[in-house]
Amino acid sequence: MKIHCQFLLSTFLLTCANMVHAADPSGSIEQGKQLFMKNSCYTCHGTLGQGGERNAGPKIAPNPFPFVAFEMQLRQPRGVMPRYPVQFVSDQDLADIYSYVASIPAGPNASTIALLNRF
Repeated sequence: MKIHCQFLLSTFLLTCANMVHAADPSGSIEQGKQLFMKNSCYTCHGTLGQGGERNAGPKIAPNPFPFVAFEMQLRQPRGVMPRYPVQFVSDQDLADIYSYVASIPAGPNASTIALLNRF
């Protein structure tokens, strides 16, 4: 019985994870970048989502958390992050910002940067 319940729970969680991923909205990367700057997201999260100085804001790129969590944090933030209700950041704007953040590639590995490997 216990194994059966664990299997059902695992199946349910995987299904939910796939639904969350499938629910990622389509947005404009270029518009999202403009909105990321306009709404001053960069001041805490850095221009490439790398995180702010002195822990002003956490790293959000590359590989941001799922859209549902991203939206929840923007609409009902934990901690000191300001709230961005739909009156100020529309659902489409939010989708665009997420598309921009999700498009940010990982930086190069330090071992591939010649200047860092001189010594």
